[in-house]
Amino acid sequence: MQAEIIAIGTELTSGEKLDTNSQWLSLQLADLGIPVLFHTTVADSMAANLQALQLAVERTDVVLITGGLGPTLDDLTRDVLAQLAGVDLELDAASLSQLEDFFRGRGRTMPERNRIQAMFPQGSLPLLNPIGTAPGVWMELPRAGRNPCLIAAMPGVPSEMYRMFFEQVRPRLPGGQRIIRRARINCFGIGESQTEELLGELTARGRDPEVGITAHEATITLRIVANGATEEECQQKIAAVSREARERLGDNVYGVEDEKLEDVVLKLLHERGETITTIEVATGGQMAGRFYSASERLQQRDIVKGSLVLTTGLDGLAQAAQLRQQETGADYVLAIGPESTDLTQDRPTTVIDILLLGHGQTKQHSLTWNGNPAIRITRAAKTALDMVRHRLLDASR
Repeated sequence: MQAEIIAIGTELTSGEKLDTNSQWLSLQLADLGIPVLFHTTVADSMAANLQALQLAVERTDVVLITGGLGPTLDDLTRDVLAQLAGVDLELDAASLSQLEDFFRGRGRTMPERNRIQAMFPQGSLPLLNPIGTAPGVWMELPRAGRNPCLIAAMPGVPSEMYRMFFEQVRPRLPGGQRIIRRARINCFGIGESQTEELLGELTARGRDPEVGITAHEATITLRIVANGATEEECQQKIAAVSREARERLGDNVYGVEDEKLEDVVLKLLHERGETITTIEVATGGQMAGRFYSASERLQQRDIVKGSLVLTTGLDGLAQAAQLRQQETGADYVLAIGPESTDLTQDRPTTVIDILLLGHGQTKQHSLTWNGNPAIRITRAAKTALDMVRHRLLDASR
């Protein structure tokens, strides 16, 4: 059994809004062991909607639709479903009563136009919406020589869609013979191609678990997807490939799932009972913001002893770091100097000096960058954090 998710709305195809419903629904179907083969986004066009649904019914067994169930003229989902099934729309008295009660509860009279929301394709089942005005639709569309295609149309409003899926759609879906589980491993310090080279056959197509590689602002993430008959089987597969990946990538691995470099650094400092302070020029306070957010997430507000953010050039990075350590009493000072440009290269190259002072030892690194200029500051901040992480790992061994 395979699925397709269709998100309806010109606001999505025009780029005015981002479709997050399809991502969420894919994860829910994965829990049931139903893989999603297609995400389709379609504008508010009767012909385009009908074509998308005809194709989806032909190539998949479950079709989940979001959007197009409102009362306005551009809300076409119920009409398209009726055309798809070759039936008329008919009024559902229970849905109409719920709509009238919804408006009455707000001290308003239901506009006549909202009556269309109580119309459903003949043979379909209404999915009541306890927190909104748009009921959903459940259909089982017959197919010659095959099992019926299961179709659920839900509101585009995320909170309404979440509840309708959990309470009324999910119970109607068959649990797959197998389930799907996912995990993520985060790395820093190597690029995509080098990561793939180190992982070797672990990233080969057709493997179970499947290992994919994505890059975002210099962070490399391994996406592990395992299929199995039970939760235990999936987790065993994920654990085995995770161990192998960590062995091959070594200290380039810094965390899992949503962990950020700053989270890992604060945890290591907390374990050692140590503190840190920062000086920033090129990053303009990004380090301070990262540490502040991490300290709030981890409830470890006493580890970071302030941040000095300078908007002008800084002479003598080491001297400034020593002075800052004397002023704060922090165990470590992480200093990011000003940005300069090296014009002697084939293409202009940004140079940012980074210094880490702690326990009488100083480590300095010059970050050179001639890639995408939009991420150079983020790259500098992450490089600085990774210097601290490696220093703490070495000190703990």
